[in-house]
Amino acid sequence: MKNKICFITTDLGMGGAERQICDLADELCDLGNQIMIISLTGKQDVKPKNPDIEIVDLGMEKTFLGLLKALYSCHFVVKKFAPNVVHSHMIHGNMFARLLRLFTKMPRLVCTAHNTNEGGKGRILAYKYTNFLADINTNVSDEAVEAFVKSGAVKENQMITVGNGFDDKKFVFSPEARILKRQELGIDDDTFLYLAVGRLEEQKDYPNMLNAMVIVVKHAVEQGKKIKLAIIGQSYLEQELKQLTKTLGLDDFVTFLGLQRDVECWLSAADCFVLSSEYEGFCLVTAEALLTQCLVVATDCGGVKEGVGDGGFVVPPQNSNALAQAMITALTLPAEEREKLVKKGRDRIVNNYSISAITKKWLEIYQSK
Repeated sequence: MKNKICFITTDLGMGGAERQICDLADELCDLGNQIMIISLTGKQDVKPKNPDIEIVDLGMEKTFLGLLKALYSCHFVVKKFAPNVVHSHMIHGNMFARLLRLFTKMPRLVCTAHNTNEGGKGRILAYKYTNFLADINTNVSDEAVEAFVKSGAVKENQMITVGNGFDDKKFVFSPEARILKRQELGIDDDTFLYLAVGRLEEQKDYPNMLNAMVIVVKHAVEQGKKIKLAIIGQSYLEQELKQLTKTLGLDDFVTFLGLQRDVECWLSAADCFVLSSEYEGFCLVTAEALLTQCLVVATDCGGVKEGVGDGGFVVPPQNSNALAQAMITALTLPAEEREKLVKKGRDRIVNNYSISAITKKWLEIYQSK
């Protein structure tokens, strides 16, 4: 039996969770399921490829009255669509779906968190006291599940792990993209390019990366190597981070690219993907980098180690010196060792986190009792 599945999410901004929702929606739709995505705020930087997927924008305002209006409107949208599964995502989507279930028929409600940290004590209590409204809770990594249990947001038997899924046909190394993107940056193939992707917010701890870059630049200059760091992303810390870059004397070595929709092309252009986050759930881009045969240097936060395995370099969070040393190791790694490492990383993602395998797991959850 094919499903009618309704996703409820905060928005469709340019984040990993939002892209995962769209990829999952596409995969489910391709299998013959009928899919609707309800976006609370209406922000849309990403969207599914399949035109048969209906996207509903509630345009919810961040006020109590705005919440009530959105719940009222959504009730009729869901009632008309009549899904047999509602699958909500992230803190706001999960809380909204649970409140909606108080007066809207939902045969099955699945609530998915995408992080180890969904906010402060108030949000933890909100999860805890509304869990009875969800049929099942999931998170994207074992470490993220453990963090939720430890915080008291859920009990041990109330949340399971379902990893993110990746399209290994989309994320492949492209020599053409490498040439094109490097031309855009004005660098040649001899320049070692570090790439970072993520919202310019506290969670990503870009000051950690920039301070590490000071050490890496000093080493590169001494060794006569050309290097560059390109950062994809935007948010409220952009000007502050640009000022820090200037203060640290990194203007010639760091470029902020803003929002880019062709991340897979930029990963082909890069030699090393760098993640400096303080905390994560799984971090999609590390896996996408591995699929694109890009070396990965990442902080040990959330489920990053689960995804990277021994296919990259994982260092403690909030430790700029350790991050710098790993970045230098990536810079100086012999070609033969590099090829072995990136192949190992790609094989790990293909074998464990393919979008088709993860979609099959979701269908089992949707149909279970």
